[in-house]
Amino acid sequence: MGGSVDVEIMAARDLSPADIADWRAMIAADPALASPYFRPEFTQVAGAISPEAAVAVFRRSGRTVGFFPHQTRGGTIQPLAAPMNDYHGVIARPGDAPCLEGVARSLNASRLRVGAWVGPAEQGEERETLMVDMPEGGYAPWYEERRKTWGKYFKDKERARRSLETELGPIHVERGLRDPRLLDQLIALKRDQYRRTGRHDIFECGWTAELLHALLQTRGEDDFGASMAAMWAGGKLTAVEYSLHAGGRYHFWFPVYEPTLSRCSPGILLSLETMRLASEVGYRVFDFGFGGEGYKKYFCNARQSVREAVVVRPGLSATASETAVKLLNAAGKQRGERLRQSVRRRWAAIEACEVTPADRWKGAFGAAQIAFSKGRERAIARLSDPAVSG
Repeated sequence: MGGSVDVEIMAARDLSPADIADWRAMIAADPALASPYFRPEFTQVAGAISPEAAVAVFRRSGRTVGFFPHQTRGGTIQPLAAPMNDYHGVIARPGDAPCLEGVARSLNASRLRVGAWVGPAEQGEERETLMVDMPEGGYAPWYEERRKTWGKYFKDKERARRSLETELGPIHVERGLRDPRLLDQLIALKRDQYRRTGRHDIFECGWTAELLHALLQTRGEDDFGASMAAMWAGGKLTAVEYSLHAGGRYHFWFPVYEPTLSRCSPGILLSLETMRLASEVGYRVFDFGFGGEGYKKYFCNARQSVREAVVVRPGLSATASETAVKLLNAAGKQRGERLRQSVRRRWAAIEACEVTPADRWKGAFGAAQIAFSKGRERAIARLSDPAVSG
């Protein structure tokens, strides 16, 4: 982006109708900004809820050339609504966006942390998000092709569906649900999952749950909004998924399922049914976010490159953020680059959710205790294994 750029920091509520019109024109001009997270409605809703939220407006020669929604936690600048924002970057026309490092300089950031940056960047690690890009014919030809490519996997899921129906009764699926009570059930199941798996409870801070509730009641242009899909078997709720959508893109966001039914794959069955129902009303791209869960490779046939990075001001001394990462590393006796990245991501979620230094340290110590306990359990298991102790 040539020429000097001025930056104005403002609250999302202060964006003018002209700003919103520019914003919409920018995302329409760049297919890389197709995710619902780039819509102005997402920023307006999240900007009213996430603490210390703002929008950086980039201007050149008086003309607006970009927007960057963000939040501040201590000395760290993050994308707005982190750790829940699955795509972020500068909203700009192609070729106009400053690079990640340029954004950090423009904002005079001590530290700029991003997990899924879309746009030019020199630092960090390239990652990929996975999605289903359906043909114009919709779900039926997509499923036929997937079943032909991964026959054993999809036949197994068909058997799982029959098993679930045999055990509990007929399966019923609905999408487009916006009942706040159902969302409360989803959040409760998700918090239980975090407890069982030792992950930081991102809903304990309060504002993250408030954001999901607010988005659920939002209706924006081009079908922007959030909704849930749910699956019942014999009247029993077996799985729920909260999604964000706009245009022809459907972003799976928060999936949960009844853990006692995991052998029947209710979450995967719900995703399949949600895609089938949503494709009937015109959705063609179904975004599953980052890989990791094994089932995604069987579903997804498209991907988008993003970048994970932490840009630190040159010469900055060690901070509480780095100290917390070292604490988690020591507790888990982390070794290797992959494990170090896992620790940093765990801290990034804590740092983004918790607003006060005390709450951030509380989260870090809690995560360290879990890491220490898991390390001790693994050590005991190794000592108890005759193949090791003998």
